[in-house]
Amino acid sequence: MNKHSIAADEFAAKYKNGDLDDAYIMDVREEYEWEAGHLDKAHLVPMNTVPEKLDALDKTKTMYIICAHGVRSWHVTQYLLGNGFEQVVNVEGGMAEIEHHLA
Repeated sequence: MNKHSIAADEFAAKYKNGDLDDAYIMDVREEYEWEAGHLDKAHLVPMNTVPEKLDALDKTKTMYIICAHGVRSWHVTQYLLGNGFEQVVNVEGGMAEIEHHLA
């Protein structure tokens, strides 16, 4: 664990408590995955569209990056860190784990 990653159970607890209401939750899955189920407070930004949306993202907000299992979100987290974003956090385990802890 480091400041750029969070376990799914810790993320789910913060989400339930409203601790993430001021954060930006970026779901980098594809639209069909999003339609199958997503977090109400999340924003859909498919992984392949992140580069073209960089200018629209707020570098001052903490961003939690989620995907299905934590692999794509890790790559997007690394990409954002490499492009000047400092408050970026990968949610390990992705929606598969998050949903388990929110159930």
